[in-house]
Amino acid sequence: MIIASVRSVEPFALERFFARYEFSTRYVLCSSDPEPLSVQELLALQPGAQEAFINLSLGYVESRGAPDLRRAIASLYRDTGEESILVHAGGQEPIFALTNALLSPGDHLIVQFPAYQSQYSVAESIGVGVARWKSDLDGAGAPDIEELPRLIRPETRAIVITTPNNPTGFSFDRAQLEQIIEVARKRGLWLIVDEIYRGTEREAEQLPGICDLYERGVSIGGLSKAYGLAGLRIGWIATQDAALLERVATIKDYLTICNAAPSEFLATIALRHSDELTQRVRRITAANLDLLDEFFARRSNLFHWTRPRAGTTAFPRYLGGSSEAFCRRAVDEAGVLLLPSTIFDAGDSHLRVGYGRANLPEALVALDAFLRMGLSHPSTGSG
Repeated sequence: MIIASVRSVEPFALERFFARYEFSTRYVLCSSDPEPLSVQELLALQPGAQEAFINLSLGYVESRGAPDLRRAIASLYRDTGEESILVHAGGQEPIFALTNALLSPGDHLIVQFPAYQSQYSVAESIGVGVARWKSDLDGAGAPDIEELPRLIRPETRAIVITTPNNPTGFSFDRAQLEQIIEVARKRGLWLIVDEIYRGTEREAEQLPGICDLYERGVSIGGLSKAYGLAGLRIGWIATQDAALLERVATIKDYLTICNAAPSEFLATIALRHSDELTQRVRRITAANLDLLDEFFARRSNLFHWTRPRAGTTAFPRYLGGSSEAFCRRAVDEAGVLLLPSTIFDAGDSHLRVGYGRANLPEALVALDAFLRMGLSHPSTGSG
């Protein structure tokens, strides 16, 4: 087993971009995490929680995650128990650990694309070949299921998908997921599904976790996106394969070892109120999507818009030229942060819009004022 050196991994374009802009820009209109809850709001969900939190011991917790937390996570799945859960610090750590546990130099990986960069860059850093299973960015964001078998090579070990997807908001339906499972099972491949947006489905069907559907399936979950609790930094993997879980746990010993006790305490409360918290996020995103529908309808000369059925992000096409140039001007001149598709290595004609924040109406007013100035209209040549 070769563990990727951070010196050999490509710089994480999205995270470097956010490091520059996220906390100094007035309107972050591209965030994938929704409006966060406060500690007070979270503690109020459970009687006696505030006193218990104040008296919480700040010692180490179990490296696999506290039993109460693992039981709460397991409740999200049909057949996967707490013994099949490994808790991590956020969603990034399990991707890194899982990649290193499963893959070796010379192996091959198929990744639904666009994707969160660590899903392919960590693999590439250890000498793994990556095939990009590309999505239809001008439609609903679906990749071609018929293309998937053609991407498989003798050295292919795993397929990675994200559903609901970041950045497109596309969500596979049950029939499509069953087709992907059939392809993976026929060739004995691992199927890793980033399910961190699971629970944000609106018009789309909420699918079971892949850990419940496929013996070589690995679910990646977390509290950042569907729950509005990114600051807790709690994620996990769930899989029926005990040997794989042990390999990932061994790598985790070289990373965080264990999570923060306050985060695990608060995460347990959140998961005991899972439906309430995910419904809250769906209410926010549904209301904001109605505003985006109206906004993009008025600006159809500048954007091609497809309403996403799930998730917290959308990926409209910018019709005025370079999306990177447009996003740079929007943040510099209007204080509105949008994410160009170049950050996803997905060309220069789309941009990611995040619609989970409470101040989206204000952000749209600022963006509309910027557009009314004519600074980004194709006829100005500024694209």
